[in-house]
Amino acid sequence: MNILTAPAFFAGLALSLSLIMAIGPQNAHVMRMGLRREHLWLTVAICVVTDVVLIAVGVGGLAQLGGLSGKVLGALTGAGAVLLFLYGAQAMRRFVRPAAPAVPGPGDAAETGMSRRRAVGLALAMSWLNPHAWLDTAVLMGTASLAYARPDNAVFGLGAAAGSALWFVALGVAMWSLGSRLKAPWVWRALDGLVALMMWGTALWLVAGLF
Repeated sequence: MNILTAPAFFAGLALSLSLIMAIGPQNAHVMRMGLRREHLWLTVAICVVTDVVLIAVGVGGLAQLGGLSGKVLGALTGAGAVLLFLYGAQAMRRFVRPAAPAVPGPGDAAETGMSRRRAVGLALAMSWLNPHAWLDTAVLMGTASLAYARPDNAVFGLGAAAGSALWFVALGVAMWSLGSRLKAPWVWRALDGLVALMMWGTALWLVAGLF
């Protein structure tokens, strides 16, 4: 059987893309890193690897166990809400006190204001402390894979992983291309304001769901 022609592969690919296209913490973080051209591909790699691991966990066993326990899910949700609130506060601070971003040209050395260690930490936090990532990948995709018997469930998981990789690479390429054009301070200020409101709104929604 050719995996790339299997219905399960394209079902996993379609579900993955439909879930991941919504603007969430991971996507917003990749967008900002891409527009600033700061450790973009490192961030993309961490997001893709995280999704692949969570999809493997969901397809390989979490769905058969009935999903995450209430306590674990609650802890992840609380941690995600705190993360989103803090990230939104940082974006709002940039919105209130905007600073012109230094966007290097194609031939310039990439002068970044963020260390590689901090970039890794932020990408890991946006991925592993993001309850939506757990719900979309481990739980929803893991549960959806139960519609397929072995080995088609693994093919479904491969399709879902391919969808994640395709999306983040495409988003990274798009943001990298736009980064050299979006130099106007108002564009960055608008992006920061939108990100802050989105992060705080999502955090409030997550907290409300705990009660």
